[in-house]
Parts: sequence; structure tokens; C-alpha cells
Amino acid sequence: MNTTVSKPRIASIDILRGMVILLMLVDHVRERFYLHKQVLDPMDIESTDVELFFTRMTAHLCAPIFVFLTGMSAWLYANPANGKKRNVQEFLLKRGLILIILEMTLINFSWFAAYNTLYLQVIWAIGLSMIALALVAHIPKVWLASLGLLIVFGHNLLSPIQFSANEFGYSLWTILHDRGYLVTEGIVKVKVSYPVLAWVGVIMLGYVAGPLFSQAVDSLKRKKILFIAGTSFLALLLLLRGFNLYGETLDWQVQTNTVMTIMDFLNYTKYPPSLNFLLFALGIGALALAWLETAKSTWLDRINVLGSAPMFFYILHLYALLVCYAIAIYFFGPNISYGAQQLDYFAFSDVWQVWLFSAFLVAVLYWPCKKFGQFKRNTTMAWVKYF
Repeated sequence: MNTTVSKPRIASIDILRGMVILLMLVDHVRERFYLHKQVLDPMDIESTDVELFFTRMTAHLCAPIFVFLTGMSAWLYANPANGKKRNVQEFLLKRGLILIILEMTLINFSWFAAYNTLYLQVIWAIGLSMIALALVAHIPKVWLASLGLLIVFGHNLLSPIQFSANEFGYSLWTILHDRGYLVTEGIVKVKVSYPVLAWVGVIMLGYVAGPLFSQAVDSLKRKKILFIAGTSFLALLLLLRGFNLYGETLDWQVQTNTVMTIMDFLNYTKYPPSLNFLLFALGIGALALAWLETAKSTWLDRINVLGSAPMFFYILHLYALLVCYAIAIYFFGPNISYGAQQLDYFAFSDVWQVWLFSAFLVAVLYWPCKKFGQFKRNTTMAWVKYF
């Protein structure tokens, strides 16, 4: 149901954030209960079932949109509607450090209930990107936009650069561009799963786009700009990908049938995110923001609840999955063995069960998120604001 009455400016951002959180939940359910069907990066379309391919592909929207919105939200924090500017560098540094600490503690433990390997994943990447943005947020917006565009559009050119583990520069390059292990020996191994360079470019562009949501911009004008931006990103994607010009590690080819051809065309690299990966996600994200500018419905309001407390939902859903898996193992036991070591594992038999269980978890987690959101708005405790 649509209406011509604009939603509050922040609401559209929170709703979109809530939407990608829901897609993230589906992907994490897949990683917990469908891990025996591995997906590569980019995916192997010959061995990946169609329903698994498109389930995984929906998760491609999550990180780019979330990081972009993080940059946009940082600008809105620094430039509130009351006109009293706030210190964005301090805000970004504190939040970035807290996210990195959470990744290394609560979040990492939630995946394995152990600390044998410390995986530096998306929350680490967002935290490090916020710290990087704090260092350059003061420079003129034209320079910041140019730097962001240079990183997003140019980082694919860096793919041929590689370092072996014993070479100088390996650790820095692993953090910036090539995922890999920082520490391979000792009590705890450390692996960078999300190289951060491209995400720094994305958060810069989000920060530069922040003024689009200021009080000075008319709602209809903002919607038009977002629509033009979204269609332009997707048109550029069609050009670059369609002719295999630039922006992806593997060229696409016509396959044996239409579905396989579409899969090949949409098969983008996530680690690190290719330019085509980013154009795909940010193009859809811009169009979604344009639609949300005037969209209104009860279910969007409920999604807003999740998007307004993203870190709380993130940690809560990971521990909910950990507990649910333990319960499944206790009552049903392992039902499959997979991997080189033939690990015993409990798993769903079909992808539709991943989506069904995700819907169940959303229903269960909605009310705690709603209560926490109310508490977050009313409390004076500063630490709560970080969730």
C-alpha cells in the first residue's frame, strides 16, 4: 500500500537497514543449518543448486547497503536537524573500536562457542571502516567523494598484487585486500574474512551522500535523485558486466539454459567485493530508498523496529542460532557428515526449510528487539546507544 505522504527521513534508512538484516538472517541460518552445501566465492554455478544460488545471492545486498548506510548515518549524526553540529570523528572512533571489540569477543564466540580461530568478519570491517572515515571526514566533500570513488572503482586493479605469508607487506595487504590468516600458530589463529579496503570506499560515499537526507532537500527531489542514482548504477553494471569490460574476477558466458546464464551473469565476487558486486547492491539499495521515501505499510513499520536496533538484533540472532543448533543436536542428533574430515552435523534437507526457519526466528526475535528499541530511546545510559 502506497501513499504520497513521506516517511520520516531516518525511517527510510532504518527500514532499509531492517530489510538487509532480514536477508542477513537467512544467510546465517544457511550457514548454521545448511553448511554441508558449501558455496564458493564467486559461486560454482555447476555445483550450486539454483535455489541455494539465489538464496546466497540475496545476502550480497547486505554488507554494501549496511556499510553505505553507516556512512550516511554518521553524517546525519554530525549534522542533526536542530543545527548543532556534533563531533563526528569522536563518534566514528568510539563506534569503530567498540564494533571491533564486539567482533573479537561476543560475536566470534557466538559462531563456534570457542576461540580456536578468531575470524575478523563484517562487523570488524565496518568498525575499521568507521575508524578510517574518522581520519578523513574533515576533508572537503569533493575530495572525500573522489577518494571514495577511486577506491570503489579502482580496487579491482589491485587484484594482481599478492604477497606470500613470509613477505613484508603480507599482513597489511591481508587486512586491506586479500583475505587470509594473520596468525596461523599459537592458541588462537586469526583470519581476516573481510578485507577492508573496498568497504572504506563505500562508507566514504555513504558519508558524502548524507546531505541528501538533510532538511534542506525536498522529499520528491531526494526520491528522484535516489532513483536516478540506482538506475545509473545498474545501467553501468549491465554495461561493464554485459561486455565483460571490468569489475569482476571471472567473465560470464552463455550457459546451457537461461537460468544458468542468469546465474553466471549475477555471479559476483564478495571477498573482496568486486566493483560489479558493489554496483549490484548499491543500485538496488538506492532504488529501495527511493521507494521507501513514500511507501507506508504496517509491515514496513515492523521492519523499522529491527533496523533501529541493528547491533542488538545482530548479536541476539547469532546466539539464538547457537542455542537452536544445540537444541537440534540434543533432540535429533547429527544427520549428515560433510567436509574432508567427515564432520557429523545436523542440517536441513532443503533450502525452503532455511527460509521457513528464518521466518520463525524473525517472529521470535521481533518482540525483544521492539522492547530494546523502546528502552534505547528512553534510557540515559550511554552504552545502550551503541546497540
